Formats: sequence, C-alpha cells, structure tokens
Amino acid sequence: MKDKDIMIKINNVSMKFNLGVEKGFSLKEGFVNLFDPKYHKKRKEIKKKNEFWALSDIDFDIKKGEVVGLIGSNGAGKSTLLKIVSGVMKPTKGSVKVYGNICPMIELGAGFDQDLTARENIYLNGAIMGYSKSFLDSKFKEIVEFSELEEFLDVPVKNFSSGMIARLAFSVATIVEPEVLIVDEILSVGDIAFQAKSEEKMLSMITGGTTVLYVSHSLESIKKLCDRVIWIDKGKIRKIGGIDVCDEYQEAVKG
Repeated sequence: MKDKDIMIKINNVSMKFNLGVEKGFSLKEGFVNLFDPKYHKKRKEIKKKNEFWALSDIDFDIKKGEVVGLIGSNGAGKSTLLKIVSGVMKPTKGSVKVYGNICPMIELGAGFDQDLTARENIYLNGAIMGYSKSFLDSKFKEIVEFSELEEFLDVPVKNFSSGMIARLAFSVATIVEPEVLIVDEILSVGDIAFQAKSEEKMLSMITGGTTVLYVSHSLESIKKLCDRVIWIDKGKIRKIGGIDVCDEYQEAVKG
C-alpha cells in the first residue's frame, strides 16, 4: 500500500543501453558462422562488452508538494531518469509509480510541427497534452501573452529560434498546474527577462502544491527552488540531502 503523501515512487530502477554497432556481414558469412561453435560465444561477449548501464539501482520517493533537484555531471543519468519517470522510457529493471496527473517538460517543442504556424502549434501541442479545443480557446490569449510572441503567431515555427520555440512550448505546458511537474533545464531558455518570468511561474506552481522533479546545472537555481537534492554520479545515487549537497558536489567537481 502506498503512503498517501507519496507522489513519485522510484523502486530500484536500472537502465541499460547497448552502445555497440554490429559490423555487417554477407549472407555467406552469416551462414558459415551458424556452424561455428565459437561464433555465438564471441557475439555474446561483444554484446556484453558494449552494455552501458546509464542508471543502477536508483531508489527514492518524492512526497506531495516536495521540490527535488537532481544534480550531477553530463552523462550522469539525470535526463534518462526524468524520461523514465515521465513514461518516455521503460526501465530495464525496477519500477516507477507516479500518482496524479503529470506534466513533463523535458524536450520543449518536441511535439511541434515545423511547417505549422505558432498559432496552429498551440492547438496541436495542447491536443497532444490532452487539452480540448474549447479549453485552448479560453486560454489562447493567456498563452500568447506569456510567450510574448504575438507578432509571430502566423509564422511557421521552422523560422523560430530555439529560444522562441522553447518560450511557446513552456507557455502551453504551464497553462494548467499539474500535480506532478518534471523539468529538465527549461529555465535556461530564452533571454534573461523570460528566464526570470519562467522561474516566477515555476515558483507559483510550487507554492500551489505541485510536486516537482527538477534537473539543472544551475546550482543557484537548485538552491532557490528545491527542498531536497539528489546527487547522481555515473548512474548511481551518491548522496541525498538538503541544498548543502550542492556545495559538496561543487567541491568534488573542483577537486
């Protein structure tokens, strides 16, 4: 039975990738190899050698209203974990349970059609997120005003900068306050003014009781927003604690 206060339960999650690319061979070689007793053993050894465990035995819970930050170097496994929690990936081992409606802000703009205009993409992206047309009609003005892209509404997004796409996607994604928010480095998009506005929006969601799992390389942002910090190093949890974990991580990076 789940604790009524738990919103995200991550139970011994491990994720394996195979980094190898097998060399192509002819039909004749393939046929000959079938009768070679050493072939299958050799192939198995190569496959084993190319295995990469991006995550190993990740285990923690996040309670309702908690804001938890994930820190670690590039390639530590943070974004992979977010994708597993969001349901984009299935773990090799272990399980993840998310209780409540979830809004993953991982790859902003990934659901956009580059040939459609900003106006059309608001409705497309909103539909992908499960919003009805009538709801999007009622929130359209608010989305556009927040994105600050009024004059570009009828321009195909293929002509947008990455910052403009992220602003539009963020504006659609945050039009409702979900119970669980998954965030990957989105507060670094756009110009300084929009970053501040995005952070303010995030803070309003947090104070409203939204449970947040947040990845960022900005330790100042982690310290400002998070109650608890999880340091992931080479796919494993190195430490869980308060915001002082950021200082320990920074010292380790310097050393």
